[in-house]
Amino acid sequence: MGSEVHRRLLAENALDRLHQVALVDVTTTVTDLTTADAHQLARAEVLFTHWGALPLTEDALHRMPRLRAVVHAAGSVKHHITDAVWRRGITVSSAAAANALPVAEFTLAAILFANKRVLDVARAYATARTRPDLLPYYSGYGNYHRTVGIVGASRIGRRVIDLLRPLDLDVLLHDPYLDPEQARALGAAHVGLDDLVRRSDVVSIHAPQLPETHHMFDARRIALLKDGATLVNTARGSLVDTDALTAHLVTGRIHAVLDVTEPEAPPADSPLYSLPNVLLTPHIAGSLGNELGRMTDWAVDEVARYAQGLPFAYEVAPEELTRSA
Repeated sequence: MGSEVHRRLLAENALDRLHQVALVDVTTTVTDLTTADAHQLARAEVLFTHWGALPLTEDALHRMPRLRAVVHAAGSVKHHITDAVWRRGITVSSAAAANALPVAEFTLAAILFANKRVLDVARAYATARTRPDLLPYYSGYGNYHRTVGIVGASRIGRRVIDLLRPLDLDVLLHDPYLDPEQARALGAAHVGLDDLVRRSDVVSIHAPQLPETHHMFDARRIALLKDGATLVNTARGSLVDTDALTAHLVTGRIHAVLDVTEPEAPPADSPLYSLPNVLLTPHIAGSLGNELGRMTDWAVDEVARYAQGLPFAYEVAPEELTRSA
């Protein structure tokens, strides 16, 4: 990990905990795992990684003959865990479950605010500079028995459903790997994707970034959104055709909460920055600030389990990567 990430991630208490369970090297800086400098990692049994981790290629692993485990103090491991890692039988753990929590919390807030039309009312209040006429907002606004569509029973998608469970909302779920009984057990009704889009007041995307999910929300599917509906994307920007979505948003027909876009960030002249029916944020739904500490704590817990000869609590299986973000 880079020095800035290292400084923010490994606070003194986390380092103290690591030192209690392992011999920790926090002084070595290696910027290329295929150069002679990487020989300093030859003694490593466990790699503690985070955002910006270098790919663990065959050449890199050749310089780490003792490596037995990789503990990733962040979400996806797709960017640095290669097939060579699995061939070596190296065990991988990820704090993706910890990172899922703030994303789900952000999504819950977005859903509740969207149904309450908070941005619309706040803007009307600011414009009027006095209490606005709220009568127009009494029809079709609010959360009671509104319909929320969850696209993808991912770790985050399931957590969002859990958070919605105590509320008086009707939850629809689409996931090609789930059957109706499994969806019902989660607390949602399983429906086809187009049906979900047509029926939902808020559609929240939690699908993985895969070739088959690229632009799953294209012009045709976005047109299925009911008037006044809100599309929430905290997953991956590539799941939505940004140009097609922007064309609908410009008309004011629908709303959007976009924490990710394609590209990220949008071009400087993109209407997404200024449209009143769009809440655009710069990929902040995941762990931010002190939330990084949760991922670190979970990862340090995994190192402690390894040191005690216990299995990881959050081990990543190779087959999971074909269906994860």
